[in-house]
Amino acid sequence: MKIKNLVMILTLGVVTMSCAESPKQETKTNYADLTKQYAKVQLTSDISHLSDNEKQMLDYLYEIGNIMDDIFWTQNFGGDKETFLNSIQDEDARLFAEINYGPWNHFDNLTPFLPEYDSMPQGAGFYPVDMTKEEFEAWDNADKTSQYTLIKRDENGQLQSVWFHDAYAEQINRVADLLNKAADLAGDEEFANYLRLRAKAVLTDDYFESDMAWMDVRNNNVDFVVGPIENYVDALYGYKSAHEAFILIKDQEWSKQLAHYASLLPLLQTQLPVAEEYKSEKPGADADLAVYDAVFYGGDCNMAGKTIAINLPNDERVQLQKGTRKLQLKNAMKAKFDNILVPISDVLMTPESRENVKFEAFFANVMFHEVAHGMGIKNTLDGQGTVRHALKEQYSAIEEAKADILGLYLVTKLSEMGEYTNSTLVENYTTFMAGIFRSVRFGASSAHGKANMLTFNFLEKEGAFTRNEEGMYAINFENMKVAVAKLGGEILKAQGDGNYEFVKEWIATEGVIKPTLQSDLDKVNGMGIPKDIYYEMSPELLIGR
Repeated sequence: MKIKNLVMILTLGVVTMSCAESPKQETKTNYADLTKQYAKVQLTSDISHLSDNEKQMLDYLYEIGNIMDDIFWTQNFGGDKETFLNSIQDEDARLFAEINYGPWNHFDNLTPFLPEYDSMPQGAGFYPVDMTKEEFEAWDNADKTSQYTLIKRDENGQLQSVWFHDAYAEQINRVADLLNKAADLAGDEEFANYLRLRAKAVLTDDYFESDMAWMDVRNNNVDFVVGPIENYVDALYGYKSAHEAFILIKDQEWSKQLAHYASLLPLLQTQLPVAEEYKSEKPGADADLAVYDAVFYGGDCNMAGKTIAINLPNDERVQLQKGTRKLQLKNAMKAKFDNILVPISDVLMTPESRENVKFEAFFANVMFHEVAHGMGIKNTLDGQGTVRHALKEQYSAIEEAKADILGLYLVTKLSEMGEYTNSTLVENYTTFMAGIFRSVRFGASSAHGKANMLTFNFLEKEGAFTRNEEGMYAINFENMKVAVAKLGGEILKAQGDGNYEFVKEWIATEGVIKPTLQSDLDKVNGMGIPKDIYYEMSPELLIGR
């Protein structure tokens, strides 16, 4: 039970690390090479159009974001952040630990990059590390599968559930106070209402009302995504949501260009490539497609690979009543395209194909990925509940695969309808392929990584692309078009059936990087192309004071 050099204790009294039966063999790690996997990007935006009150409000939002960041450190790592970081003498190692929110490398299947640590617990800091699945499933507790509870042991060693607002009471109370102060300065009535309802939500862990209110935020200059939201970190069950925060500055002109697509979502639902019963649900048409510059990432969303778009809320009840808001983070997207996607294309795409790798196509593919999250079916056809609960820990990976391929399918349909003209289908397909090479470099351990490989391996079997002797790829247009629809239909059916065993086996066999692709990725890695980005961000950088 000993961890060399340092024993980390959860603030909830739970040891974070798994047992180590024998000493680890220490090897010299070049931490400078690890940090070079990330390109530093400054997060800023033009805020000249903001009022003085809105600029003042940003200070409150940054403080809240930093609190979310601190809570997430506890959820992901378990120990004290500052003690941990201060114990690392090598500056590059410390930076890499900051990027990964702990000693586990997200680009290397969550293996520890610091020799004194063992593998990351599957349940992160959400469950006791000594808890078995059998113990959890036999435990009779109504709140145990809630997104908003921690599972820990009481003084008698028995499992107990603790609501987030109780577990992090001091921090959450401060967040609620700051949200109300921010609301007083918001300017936009709908945004102010959302902030006030979010203040109530963090104190109760009931987010439905504030999620519904957020769906009405349309005329804002500033947006703020905050709370326990995504469940990727819980690799044990996929139940628990982790804390995070985004501060966003709206691009009004780009947002106007996308508003038209929102009205087409009900029609697109009917066009999905699957039997009628698997698309019988009617997602709300009141969806928001908008473009923002991100100026702050904190907590879960800031760990390792950075998201470039947001599709929220995740609550299926909100999605069915009002749909989702799909926010494109243009500055983050452009940074990844320029620093990563284009250089990778120069290595892995044929010279003719490289000319079809376009930012407009990348932007559309990402946008419709987020649209696709809201498509399909949210409840299984057998009446047993949501797809999320039926597929358990497999849900995140198959949902990301659905969004990937259905996003491309939607671009195809809209192009055929004459509704999408910003890029050609050849450009979208080629850029999609290059995008897989970019994102799969995150590794196949994450939900997104498994999704990428499930898609890649399926497309390969369907002859959707070719690979020449030099290891360069090109799209087979007609095969690609057929394969996109076929894969989309198979995923939608698996979700609607709630077929856990099928999905588990599918991901286990096909959600992996195979040797040929790995050799191609190794070639890219050997050229020093970053895998992702990390941010320099602060109120001072944004506001200039």
